[in-house]
Amino acid sequence: MKKLYFITGSQDLYGEETLARAAEDSKEMAAYLNEKLRSVSEVVFQPVVRNSAEALGVCTEASADPDCVGVIMWMHTFSPAKMWIGALKALSKPMLHLHTQYNKRLPYGSIDMDFMNLNQSAHGDREFGFICTRLGIKREVVSGYYKHDDVIEKIRRFAQAASAVDFGRGMRVAMFGSNMRDVAVTDGDRVESEIKYGWNVNYYGIGDLCDIISGLTDGEIDGKMSEYSEKYVINTENAAAVREQAKYEAAIERFIERENISAFTDTFQDLHGLNQLPGLAVQNIMAKGFGFAPEGDYKTAALTAVLCKMAEGRSGATGFLEDYTYDLPQNEEIELASHMLEVSPVFAADKPKIEVHPLGIGGKSDPARLVFDGITGEGIAVSMVDMGDRFRLVCAEITLVKQPQPMPELPVARVMWKLKPDFAVGAAAWIYAGGAHHAVVSTALTVEDIRLFAKMTGTELVVIDEKTELNAFEQQLDMLDALAKLRR
Repeated sequence: MKKLYFITGSQDLYGEETLARAAEDSKEMAAYLNEKLRSVSEVVFQPVVRNSAEALGVCTEASADPDCVGVIMWMHTFSPAKMWIGALKALSKPMLHLHTQYNKRLPYGSIDMDFMNLNQSAHGDREFGFICTRLGIKREVVSGYYKHDDVIEKIRRFAQAASAVDFGRGMRVAMFGSNMRDVAVTDGDRVESEIKYGWNVNYYGIGDLCDIISGLTDGEIDGKMSEYSEKYVINTENAAAVREQAKYEAAIERFIERENISAFTDTFQDLHGLNQLPGLAVQNIMAKGFGFAPEGDYKTAALTAVLCKMAEGRSGATGFLEDYTYDLPQNEEIELASHMLEVSPVFAADKPKIEVHPLGIGGKSDPARLVFDGITGEGIAVSMVDMGDRFRLVCAEITLVKQPQPMPELPVARVMWKLKPDFAVGAAAWIYAGGAHHAVVSTALTVEDIRLFAKMTGTELVVIDEKTELNAFEQQLDMLDALAKLRR
Protein backbone atom coordinates (compact mmCIF):
# COMPACT_ATOMS: atom_id res chain seq x y z
CA MET A 1 0.00 0.00 0.00
CA LYS A 2 1.29 3.43 -0.95
CA LYS A 3 1.57 6.11 1.75
CA LEU A 4 0.89 9.76 2.38
CA TYR A 5 3.01 11.18 5.19
CA PHE A 6 0.95 13.36 7.56
CA ILE A 7 3.40 16.01 8.79
CA THR A 8 2.46 18.48 11.53
CA GLY A 9 4.41 21.66 12.11
CA SER A 10 5.07 23.34 15.46
CA GLN A 11 8.18 24.73 17.20
CA ASP A 12 10.33 23.87 20.21
CA LEU A 13 9.46 27.12 22.06
CA TYR A 14 6.25 25.53 23.26
CA GLY A 15 6.26 23.49 26.44
CA GLU A 16 6.00 19.74 26.57
CA GLU A 17 2.31 19.87 27.48
CA THR A 18 1.42 21.85 24.36
CA LEU A 19 3.58 19.68 22.11
CA ALA A 20 2.11 16.49 23.59
CA ARG A 21 -1.39 17.79 22.93
CA ALA A 22 -0.41 18.72 19.38
CA ALA A 23 0.86 15.18 18.83
CA GLU A 24 -2.36 13.65 20.18
CA ASP A 25 -4.50 15.83 17.95
CA SER A 26 -2.36 15.12 14.93
CA LYS A 27 -2.49 11.35 15.50
CA GLU A 28 -6.26 11.51 15.73
CA MET A 29 -6.51 13.53 12.53
CA ALA A 30 -4.16 11.19 10.66
CA ALA A 31 -6.16 8.17 11.80
CA TYR A 32 -9.41 9.77 10.62
CA LEU A 33 -7.95 10.62 7.21
CA ASN A 34 -6.49 7.13 6.91
CA GLU A 35 -9.91 5.62 7.53
CA LYS A 36 -11.40 7.76 4.78
CA LEU A 37 -8.57 7.38 2.25
CA ARG A 38 -7.17 3.90 2.84
CA SER A 39 -8.67 2.57 -0.38
CA VAL A 40 -6.30 4.95 -2.21
CA SER A 41 -3.30 5.22 0.11
CA GLU A 42 -2.35 4.89 3.77
CA VAL A 43 -2.12 8.14 5.74
CA VAL A 44 0.82 7.77 8.12
CA PHE A 45 1.29 10.03 11.14
CA GLN A 46 4.77 11.52 11.55
CA PRO A 47 6.13 12.99 14.81
CA VAL A 48 5.38 16.69 15.26
CA VAL A 49 8.13 18.81 13.70
CA ARG A 50 9.72 21.25 16.18
CA ASN A 51 12.87 22.53 14.47
CA SER A 52 14.81 22.60 11.21
CA ALA A 53 16.63 19.32 11.85
CA GLU A 54 13.37 17.45 12.36
CA ALA A 55 11.82 19.15 9.33
CA LEU A 56 14.75 18.15 7.15
CA GLY A 57 14.67 14.62 8.55
CA VAL A 58 11.02 13.93 7.79
CA CYS A 59 11.15 15.50 4.31
CA THR A 60 14.30 13.55 3.46
CA GLU A 61 12.67 10.36 4.70
CA ALA A 62 9.55 11.01 2.62
CA SER A 63 11.63 11.68 -0.48
CA ALA A 64 13.61 8.46 -0.01
CA ASP A 65 10.65 6.22 0.84
CA PRO A 66 9.60 4.37 -2.35
CA ASP A 67 6.16 3.75 -0.86
CA CYS A 68 5.53 7.43 -0.11
CA VAL A 69 3.64 9.11 -2.96
CA GLY A 70 3.18 12.49 -1.27
CA VAL A 71 2.96 14.47 1.95
CA ILE A 72 0.18 16.30 3.76
CA MET A 73 1.51 19.35 5.60
CA TRP A 74 -0.41 21.04 8.42
CA MET A 75 0.70 23.64 10.94
CA HIS A 76 -1.10 22.97 14.25
CA THR A 77 0.65 25.87 15.95
CA PHE A 78 2.86 28.65 14.70
CA SER A 79 5.95 27.15 13.03
CA PRO A 80 8.64 29.66 11.98
CA ALA A 81 9.08 29.24 8.24
CA LYS A 82 12.85 29.60 8.08
CA MET A 83 13.12 26.24 9.81
CA TRP A 84 11.39 24.68 6.77
CA ILE A 85 13.66 26.06 4.05
CA GLY A 86 16.16 23.22 3.87
CA ALA A 87 13.43 20.63 4.27
CA LEU A 88 11.30 22.00 1.47
CA LYS A 89 14.28 22.22 -0.85
CA ALA A 90 14.97 18.54 -0.12
CA LEU A 91 11.37 17.38 -0.60
CA SER A 92 10.83 15.65 -3.94
CA LYS A 93 7.32 14.27 -3.40
CA PRO A 94 4.05 16.09 -4.19
CA MET A 95 2.73 18.22 -1.33
CA LEU A 96 -0.77 18.96 -0.15
CA HIS A 97 -0.92 21.86 2.29
CA LEU A 98 -3.99 21.19 4.43
CA HIS A 99 -5.24 24.45 5.92
CA THR A 100 -7.50 23.18 8.67
CA GLN A 101 -7.63 22.92 12.44
CA TYR A 102 -8.27 20.22 14.99
CA ASN A 103 -11.35 21.85 16.48
CA LYS A 104 -14.42 22.45 14.37
CA ARG A 105 -15.91 25.21 16.48
CA LEU A 106 -14.48 27.83 18.83
CA PRO A 107 -15.20 27.16 22.52
CA TYR A 108 -16.63 30.63 22.99
CA GLY A 109 -17.28 30.30 26.73
CA SER A 110 -13.87 28.90 27.65
CA ILE A 111 -11.42 30.10 25.02
CA ASP A 112 -8.18 31.43 26.55
CA MET A 113 -4.59 32.06 25.48
CA ASP A 114 -3.59 28.44 26.02
CA PHE A 115 -6.22 27.43 23.45
CA MET A 116 -5.06 30.20 21.13
CA ASN A 117 -1.39 29.15 21.34
CA LEU A 118 -2.23 25.53 20.54
CA ASN A 119 -4.73 26.14 17.75
CA GLN A 120 -2.88 28.59 15.53
CA SER A 121 -3.42 27.08 12.09
CA ALA A 122 -4.77 30.38 10.78
CA HIS A 123 -1.43 31.88 11.83
CA GLY A 124 1.00 29.03 11.19
CA ASP A 125 -0.34 27.98 7.78
CA ARG A 126 0.05 31.50 6.44
CA GLU A 127 3.66 31.56 7.59
CA PHE A 128 4.27 28.18 5.99
CA GLY A 129 2.44 29.23 2.83
CA PHE A 130 4.68 32.26 2.45
CA ILE A 131 7.91 30.29 2.47
CA CYS A 132 6.50 27.77 -0.03
CA THR A 133 5.60 30.63 -2.36
CA ARG A 134 8.96 32.34 -1.80
CA LEU A 135 10.74 29.09 -2.70
CA GLY A 136 8.50 28.48 -5.72
CA ILE A 137 7.19 25.22 -4.28
CA LYS A 138 4.32 23.85 -6.36
CA ARG A 139 1.75 22.39 -4.02
CA GLU A 140 -1.97 21.85 -3.63
CA VAL A 141 -3.70 23.95 -0.95
CA VAL A 142 -6.93 22.61 0.53
CA SER A 143 -8.79 24.79 3.03
CA GLY A 144 -11.63 23.67 5.31
CA TYR A 145 -12.42 21.44 8.25
CA TYR A 146 -10.70 18.11 7.73
CA LYS A 147 -13.81 16.02 8.46
CA HIS A 148 -16.00 17.77 5.91
CA ASP A 149 -16.86 15.67 2.86
CA ASP A 150 -15.68 18.26 0.34
CA VAL A 151 -12.28 18.48 2.03
CA ILE A 152 -11.94 14.68 2.14
CA GLU A 153 -12.81 14.51 -1.55
CA LYS A 154 -10.12 17.07 -2.44
CA ILE A 155 -7.54 15.14 -0.43
CA ARG A 156 -8.64 11.91 -2.12
CA ARG A 157 -8.23 13.52 -5.53
CA PHE A 158 -4.72 14.64 -4.55
CA ALA A 159 -3.88 11.12 -3.35
CA GLN A 160 -5.07 9.58 -6.61
CA ALA A 161 -3.09 12.05 -8.70
CA ALA A 162 0.02 11.54 -6.57
CA SER A 163 -0.35 7.77 -6.90
CA ALA A 164 -0.63 8.11 -10.68
CA VAL A 165 2.50 10.28 -10.87
CA ASP A 166 4.32 7.73 -8.71
CA PHE A 167 3.08 4.93 -10.97
CA GLY A 168 4.59 6.74 -13.95
CA ARG A 169 8.02 6.94 -12.32
CA GLY A 170 9.87 4.00 -13.81
CA MET A 171 6.92 2.93 -15.97
CA ARG A 172 8.08 0.93 -18.98
CA VAL A 173 6.55 1.63 -22.39
CA ALA A 174 7.12 -0.57 -25.44
CA MET A 175 7.03 0.67 -29.04
CA PHE A 176 6.49 -2.19 -31.52
CA GLY A 177 8.01 -0.39 -34.47
CA SER A 178 8.65 3.33 -34.41
CA ASN A 179 6.63 6.47 -35.02
CA MET A 180 4.47 6.47 -38.16
CA ARG A 181 6.55 7.79 -41.03
CA ASP A 182 6.36 11.55 -41.67
CA VAL A 183 3.87 12.17 -38.83
CA ALA A 184 4.89 14.99 -36.48
CA VAL A 185 2.47 15.27 -33.58
CA THR A 186 2.77 11.65 -32.41
CA ASP A 187 6.55 11.90 -32.17
CA GLY A 188 8.42 13.14 -29.12
CA ASP A 189 11.60 13.21 -27.08
CA ARG A 190 11.70 9.87 -25.31
CA VAL A 191 14.74 10.82 -23.23
CA GLU A 192 13.03 13.97 -21.98
CA SER A 193 9.93 11.90 -21.18
CA GLU A 194 12.01 9.74 -18.86
CA ILE A 195 13.77 12.73 -17.29
CA LYS A 196 10.49 14.54 -16.61
CA TYR A 197 7.96 11.76 -15.95
CA GLY A 198 10.04 8.63 -15.41
CA TRP A 199 8.56 6.95 -18.52
CA ASN A 200 11.12 4.45 -19.81
CA VAL A 201 10.20 4.18 -23.52
CA ASN A 202 11.97 1.67 -25.74
CA TYR A 203 11.69 0.27 -29.27
CA TYR A 204 11.01 -3.44 -29.84
CA GLY A 205 10.89 -5.16 -33.20
CA ILE A 206 7.62 -6.81 -34.16
CA GLY A 207 9.72 -9.96 -34.45
CA ASP A 208 9.97 -10.03 -30.65
CA LEU A 209 6.21 -10.55 -30.60
CA CYS A 210 6.26 -13.04 -33.47
CA ASP A 211 8.76 -15.19 -31.58
CA ILE A 212 6.36 -15.40 -28.64
CA ILE A 213 3.43 -16.19 -30.94
CA SER A 214 5.30 -19.14 -32.41
CA GLY A 215 5.74 -20.62 -28.94
CA LEU A 216 2.14 -20.34 -27.74
CA THR A 217 0.22 -23.44 -26.74
CA ASP A 218 -3.28 -24.31 -27.96
CA GLY A 219 -4.40 -24.05 -24.34
CA GLU A 220 -3.34 -20.42 -24.11
CA ILE A 221 -5.18 -19.54 -27.31
CA ASP A 222 -8.26 -21.54 -26.28
CA GLY A 223 -8.30 -19.63 -22.99
CA LYS A 224 -8.48 -16.34 -24.87
CA MET A 225 -11.26 -17.63 -27.11
CA SER A 226 -13.27 -18.62 -24.02
CA GLU A 227 -12.71 -15.16 -22.55
CA TYR A 228 -14.00 -13.56 -25.74
CA SER A 229 -17.09 -15.79 -25.71
CA GLU A 230 -17.92 -14.73 -22.16
CA LYS A 231 -17.35 -11.00 -22.61
CA TYR A 232 -18.56 -10.31 -26.14
CA VAL A 233 -21.13 -11.31 -28.77
CA ILE A 234 -19.37 -13.25 -31.51
CA ASN A 235 -20.96 -11.90 -34.67
CA THR A 236 -18.83 -13.67 -37.28
CA GLU A 237 -18.36 -17.12 -38.74
CA ASN A 238 -14.68 -16.42 -39.37
CA ALA A 239 -13.39 -18.15 -36.26
CA ALA A 240 -9.87 -18.35 -37.70
CA ALA A 241 -9.57 -14.55 -37.81
CA VAL A 242 -10.75 -14.28 -34.19
CA ARG A 243 -8.32 -16.99 -33.14
CA GLU A 244 -5.52 -15.05 -34.82
CA GLN A 245 -6.29 -12.08 -32.56
CA ALA A 246 -6.38 -14.44 -29.57
CA LYS A 247 -2.80 -15.45 -30.45
CA TYR A 248 -1.75 -11.80 -30.55
CA GLU A 249 -3.30 -11.02 -27.20
CA ALA A 250 -1.81 -14.05 -25.48
CA ALA A 251 1.58 -13.10 -26.90
CA ILE A 252 1.29 -9.43 -25.92
CA GLU A 253 0.31 -10.43 -22.39
CA ARG A 254 3.34 -12.72 -22.15
CA PHE A 255 5.53 -9.90 -23.41
CA ILE A 256 3.98 -7.39 -20.97
CA GLU A 257 4.64 -9.70 -18.05
CA ARG A 258 8.17 -10.56 -19.14
CA GLU A 259 9.24 -6.96 -19.78
CA ASN A 260 7.14 -5.33 -17.02
CA ILE A 261 5.30 -3.16 -19.54
CA SER A 262 2.45 -0.79 -18.62
CA ALA A 263 1.79 0.75 -22.07
CA PHE A 264 2.64 -0.04 -25.67
CA THR A 265 2.24 1.12 -29.26
CA ASP A 266 2.20 -0.49 -32.67
CA THR A 267 2.00 0.77 -36.24
CA PHE A 268 0.33 -0.62 -39.36
CA GLN A 269 3.56 0.22 -41.22
CA ASP A 270 5.47 -2.48 -39.34
CA LEU A 271 3.51 -5.76 -39.30
CA HIS A 272 6.14 -8.12 -40.73
CA GLY A 273 5.28 -11.61 -39.57
CA LEU A 274 1.69 -10.81 -38.55
CA ASN A 275 -1.32 -11.76 -40.65
CA GLN A 276 -3.56 -9.01 -39.23
CA LEU A 277 -3.24 -5.63 -37.61
CA PRO A 278 -3.87 -6.26 -33.89
CA GLY A 279 -7.44 -5.13 -33.23
CA LEU A 280 -9.54 -7.24 -30.89
CA ALA A 281 -6.35 -8.23 -29.05
CA VAL A 282 -5.41 -4.63 -28.27
CA GLN A 283 -8.99 -3.64 -27.43
CA ASN A 284 -9.34 -6.39 -24.84
CA ILE A 285 -5.96 -5.56 -23.28
CA MET A 286 -6.84 -1.86 -23.00
CA ALA A 287 -9.97 -2.76 -21.03
CA LYS A 288 -7.66 -4.17 -18.35
CA GLY A 289 -6.04 -0.78 -17.72
CA PHE A 290 -2.98 -0.98 -19.97
CA GLY A 291 -2.04 2.06 -22.01
CA PHE A 292 -2.07 1.90 -25.78
CA ALA A 293 -1.89 4.21 -28.77
CA PRO A 294 -1.41 3.40 -32.46
CA GLU A 295 1.11 4.67 -34.98
CA GLY A 296 3.97 4.81 -32.48
CA ASP A 297 2.34 7.51 -30.32
CA TYR A 298 4.15 6.64 -27.10
CA LYS A 299 3.06 9.84 -25.30
CA THR A 300 -0.63 9.00 -25.60
CA ALA A 301 -0.01 5.36 -24.67
CA ALA A 302 1.89 6.34 -21.53
CA LEU A 303 -0.61 9.04 -20.58
CA THR A 304 -3.44 6.53 -20.99
CA ALA A 305 -1.80 4.17 -18.51
CA VAL A 306 -1.21 6.99 -16.00
CA LEU A 307 -4.76 8.35 -16.27
CA CYS A 308 -6.22 4.84 -15.97
CA LYS A 309 -4.26 4.53 -12.74
CA MET A 310 -5.61 7.88 -11.56
CA ALA A 311 -9.18 6.78 -12.33
CA GLU A 312 -8.99 3.50 -10.39
CA GLY A 313 -12.00 3.07 -8.13
CA ARG A 314 -14.09 5.68 -9.91
CA SER A 315 -17.08 5.09 -12.12
CA GLY A 316 -16.63 5.95 -15.77
CA ALA A 317 -14.39 5.03 -18.69
CA THR A 318 -10.83 6.04 -19.58
CA GLY A 319 -8.92 5.17 -22.73
CA PHE A 320 -7.40 6.11 -26.06
CA LEU A 321 -9.54 7.71 -28.79
CA GLU A 322 -8.91 9.55 -32.03
CA ASP A 323 -10.62 12.54 -33.63
CA TYR A 324 -11.98 11.19 -36.89
CA THR A 325 -14.81 13.04 -38.60
CA TYR A 326 -17.73 15.43 -37.99
CA ASP A 327 -21.46 15.82 -38.39
CA LEU A 328 -21.92 19.57 -38.97
CA PRO A 329 -25.53 20.74 -38.75
CA GLN A 330 -25.30 24.39 -37.69
CA ASN A 331 -25.19 24.83 -33.92
CA GLU A 332 -25.54 21.05 -33.39
CA GLU A 333 -22.09 19.91 -34.51
CA ILE A 334 -20.94 16.48 -33.29
CA GLU A 335 -17.61 14.74 -33.54
CA LEU A 336 -17.27 11.05 -34.34
CA ALA A 337 -14.27 9.62 -32.52
CA SER A 338 -13.03 6.19 -33.44
CA HIS A 339 -10.04 4.49 -35.00
CA MET A 340 -9.32 1.82 -37.57
CA LEU A 341 -9.74 -0.83 -34.89
CA GLU A 342 -8.34 0.06 -31.51
CA VAL A 343 -11.02 1.56 -29.24
CA SER A 344 -11.36 0.17 -25.72
CA PRO A 345 -14.64 -1.60 -24.90
CA VAL A 346 -14.82 0.42 -21.67
CA PHE A 347 -16.57 3.00 -23.92
CA ALA A 348 -19.27 0.54 -25.05
CA ALA A 349 -22.89 1.42 -24.31
CA ASP A 350 -23.94 -2.23 -24.81
CA LYS A 351 -22.21 -5.59 -25.09
CA PRO A 352 -19.67 -5.28 -27.93
CA LYS A 353 -19.77 -7.55 -30.96
CA ILE A 354 -16.76 -9.33 -32.43
CA GLU A 355 -16.81 -8.89 -36.19
CA VAL A 356 -14.39 -9.45 -39.07
CA HIS A 357 -14.22 -6.91 -41.89
CA PRO A 358 -11.69 -5.80 -44.51
CA LEU A 359 -9.20 -3.08 -43.54
CA GLY A 360 -8.01 -0.85 -46.37
CA ILE A 361 -4.65 -0.05 -44.81
CA GLY A 362 -1.67 -2.14 -43.73
CA GLY A 363 -1.90 -4.72 -46.52
CA LYS A 364 -2.91 -7.63 -44.29
CA SER A 365 -5.86 -10.01 -44.02
CA ASP A 366 -9.21 -8.97 -42.58
CA PRO A 367 -8.82 -8.38 -38.83
CA ALA A 368 -11.27 -9.22 -36.04
CA ARG A 369 -12.36 -6.25 -33.96
CA LEU A 370 -14.98 -5.11 -31.43
CA VAL A 371 -17.84 -3.06 -32.83
CA PHE A 372 -20.09 -0.98 -30.56
CA ASP A 373 -21.82 2.34 -29.99
CA GLY A 374 -20.40 4.62 -27.32
CA ILE A 375 -21.48 5.68 -23.86
CA THR A 376 -22.85 9.12 -22.99
CA GLY A 377 -21.99 11.62 -20.26
CA GLU A 378 -19.66 14.44 -19.34
CA GLY A 379 -15.97 13.88 -19.97
CA ILE A 380 -12.60 15.28 -20.92
CA ALA A 381 -10.23 14.76 -23.83
CA VAL A 382 -6.53 15.15 -22.98
CA SER A 383 -3.68 15.43 -25.47
CA MET A 384 0.04 15.57 -24.68
CA VAL A 385 2.24 17.23 -27.31
CA ASP A 386 5.99 17.87 -27.49
CA MET A 387 6.56 21.59 -28.14
CA GLY A 388 10.29 21.11 -28.66
CA ASP A 389 11.35 22.84 -25.45
CA ARG A 390 8.59 21.51 -23.19
CA PHE A 391 5.59 19.21 -23.07
CA ARG A 392 2.08 20.65 -23.18
CA LEU A 393 -1.18 19.13 -21.99
CA VAL A 394 -4.34 20.24 -23.79
CA CYS A 395 -7.46 19.34 -21.82
CA ALA A 396 -10.92 19.91 -23.28
CA GLU A 397 -14.26 19.39 -21.59
CA ILE A 398 -16.65 17.41 -23.81
CA THR A 399 -20.14 15.91 -23.66
CA LEU A 400 -20.40 12.36 -24.98
CA VAL A 401 -23.71 11.88 -26.80
CA LYS A 402 -25.75 9.14 -28.40
CA GLN A 403 -25.31 8.88 -32.14
CA PRO A 404 -28.25 10.54 -33.91
CA GLN A 405 -28.69 7.69 -36.39
CA PRO A 406 -27.45 4.10 -36.80
CA MET A 407 -24.21 3.48 -38.73
CA PRO A 408 -24.71 -0.05 -40.03
CA GLU A 409 -21.91 0.18 -42.60
CA LEU A 410 -19.21 1.45 -40.22
CA PRO A 411 -17.51 -1.67 -38.77
CA VAL A 412 -15.62 -0.02 -35.89
CA ALA A 413 -16.35 1.32 -32.43
CA ARG A 414 -18.20 4.64 -32.52
CA VAL A 415 -18.01 7.31 -29.81
CA MET A 416 -19.55 10.74 -30.37
CA TRP A 417 -19.24 14.00 -28.47
CA LYS A 418 -19.92 17.71 -28.53
CA LEU A 419 -17.17 20.26 -27.98
CA LYS A 420 -17.32 23.09 -25.45
CA PRO A 421 -18.16 25.93 -25.41
CA ASP A 422 -19.26 25.15 -28.96
CA PHE A 423 -17.79 23.54 -32.04
CA ALA A 424 -16.31 26.70 -33.57
CA VAL A 425 -14.46 27.77 -30.44
CA GLY A 426 -13.62 24.32 -29.09
CA ALA A 427 -12.13 22.99 -32.32
CA ALA A 428 -10.24 26.20 -33.08
CA ALA A 429 -8.79 26.39 -29.56
CA TRP A 430 -7.60 22.75 -29.76
CA ILE A 431 -5.89 23.49 -33.07
CA TYR A 432 -4.36 26.77 -31.85
CA ALA A 433 -2.92 24.86 -28.86
CA GLY A 434 -1.38 22.21 -31.14
CA GLY A 435 -3.52 19.40 -29.71
CA ALA A 436 -3.04 16.04 -31.44
CA HIS A 437 -5.59 13.88 -33.22
CA HIS A 438 -4.95 11.27 -30.53
CA ALA A 439 -6.22 11.84 -27.00
CA VAL A 440 -7.01 10.13 -23.72
CA VAL A 441 -10.74 10.45 -23.15
CA SER A 442 -12.26 9.95 -19.71
CA THR A 443 -15.69 10.16 -18.13
CA ALA A 444 -14.14 9.24 -14.76
CA LEU A 445 -11.69 12.16 -14.52
CA THR A 446 -12.18 15.92 -14.69
CA VAL A 447 -10.11 18.98 -15.57
CA GLU A 448 -9.25 19.22 -11.87
CA ASP A 449 -7.47 15.85 -12.00
CA ILE A 450 -5.43 16.91 -15.02
CA ARG A 451 -4.60 20.21 -13.32
CA LEU A 452 -3.20 18.27 -10.36
CA PHE A 453 -1.13 16.01 -12.61
CA ALA A 454 0.22 19.05 -14.49
CA LYS A 455 1.12 20.79 -11.24
CA MET A 456 2.84 17.74 -9.73
CA THR A 457 4.91 17.15 -12.87
CA GLY A 458 5.55 20.78 -13.84
CA THR A 459 3.78 20.34 -17.17
CA GLU A 460 2.26 23.23 -19.10
CA LEU A 461 -1.54 22.95 -19.22
CA VAL A 462 -4.17 24.71 -21.31
CA VAL A 463 -7.87 24.10 -20.71
CA ILE A 464 -10.77 24.41 -23.13
CA ASP A 465 -14.16 24.64 -21.41
CA GLU A 466 -17.44 26.57 -21.30
CA LYS A 467 -15.58 29.79 -20.48
CA THR A 468 -13.07 29.64 -23.34
CA GLU A 469 -12.90 32.77 -25.50
CA LEU A 470 -10.56 32.59 -28.46
CA ASN A 471 -8.90 35.99 -28.18
CA ALA A 472 -7.99 35.42 -24.53
CA PHE A 473 -6.99 31.83 -25.33
CA GLU A 474 -4.56 32.92 -28.04
CA GLN A 475 -3.08 35.51 -25.68
CA GLN A 476 -2.58 32.76 -23.09
CA LEU A 477 -0.72 30.65 -25.64
CA ASP A 478 1.45 33.63 -26.63
CA MET A 479 2.29 34.24 -22.97
CA LEU A 480 3.20 30.57 -22.44
CA ASP A 481 5.50 30.69 -25.48
CA ALA A 482 7.15 33.84 -24.18
CA LEU A 483 7.68 32.33 -20.73
CA ALA A 484 9.18 29.22 -22.28
CA LYS A 485 11.67 31.33 -24.24
CA LEU A 486 12.68 33.18 -21.05
CA ARG A 487 13.38 29.87 -19.30
CA ARG A 488 15.71 28.56 -22.01
